[in-house]
Amino acid sequence: MSARRRIAVVTGSRADYGLLRSILTRLKAADDVALSVIACGMHLVPRFGETWRAIEADGFPIAAKIGLALDDDRAETVARGTGIGVTGFAEALPKLAPDILVVLGDRYEVLAAAVAATLLNIPIAHIHGGEITAGAFDDAIRHAITKMACLHFVAAEPYRQRVIQMGEQPDFVFNVGAPGLDLADTAPLTRTELYRKLGIEGPERFLLVTLHPTTAQPETDAANASALLGALAEVEERSFIFTGANADPGYRAIDDAVRTFVAARSDRAHLFTSLGSERYWAALRLADAVVGNSSSGIIEAPAVGVPSINIGDRQKGRLRAASIIDCPADSAIILSGLRRIFEGRLQADPAHVPPYGRGGASEAIAGTLRTIDLGRAFPKHFHDLAAAPKPSGAIV
Repeated sequence: MSARRRIAVVTGSRADYGLLRSILTRLKAADDVALSVIACGMHLVPRFGETWRAIEADGFPIAAKIGLALDDDRAETVARGTGIGVTGFAEALPKLAPDILVVLGDRYEVLAAAVAATLLNIPIAHIHGGEITAGAFDDAIRHAITKMACLHFVAAEPYRQRVIQMGEQPDFVFNVGAPGLDLADTAPLTRTELYRKLGIEGPERFLLVTLHPTTAQPETDAANASALLGALAEVEERSFIFTGANADPGYRAIDDAVRTFVAARSDRAHLFTSLGSERYWAALRLADAVVGNSSSGIIEAPAVGVPSINIGDRQKGRLRAASIIDCPADSAIILSGLRRIFEGRLQADPAHVPPYGRGGASEAIAGTLRTIDLGRAFPKHFHDLAAAPKPSGAIV
């Protein structure tokens, strides 16, 4: 019997864990895989709910925990924490000795893992590359990880072409769709069941709201928060379910503003540091709309027919479904968009295939990780595109 393939998977927050969960389930069940889960970043911080506990409660033992000393929300702390993360991964990865390291997305803790793995000569598989989010420094991080990875699982064909454009071998760039859509496999909840699980009361109809810092344009965060909360203050007869901001520079000002808003409307506004995968997916599916600037409003919400209000430039550049309303930091415009949704004037077309597919990514990713010939993919080689022919008469 051949040795099992050692696959290590990095998760740094509640958000990426939710997307990775179905992949982890398949890898854990595979007889030919030895799975290691590495928890880092937000998972280990009490302010963000110590969500590593949810990973273990789901039946995934954590092989290594890597803290980034995220004591505050200053840019200097995040930059220093990334370096601390590189050191932590440099110590943990040789002990785990993975055949391949799996990372998802574009956050700084994932960058730390990729840097350490690159310097340790460990192959990297990257999920959700090729995308553009012009309003966040995540954009540069995502592309940097692409250049360190040898396997790529992208969410749409334009993203596959972009990764190839960056010099990656086409044979190792797979368009699988978005793994977050596989959360639809979780058992559906009714609104009554969801409210009971959350321990809340209030109007049955609700909005799911998440606002993260716009890290490439931090000067816009206050305006985004003010405009969003100003619009919501005009909304009656609905509950608000807020999820907390990411641990990015500037998150505390957003969280403080949301906490003040919630405290003034405790009968129908509720803030959760983390909902967990099952409750978040249920809330997303049952909400009247997803509001804020989270990627879930762009990727997952359209797949289940839920409209979105997207505020500001944090998600600028991502593929859009017709059920998304992009709004500037203007309360009146945001409120107008919400009224379009409340009045039924914006609805997702169930016959239209969303930009990120309808599920199945997790099975495709897990299967490829188990069976692909890593010797062909790593060490990687730069893929040159054919040069465009020069126009007649051009000066060379």
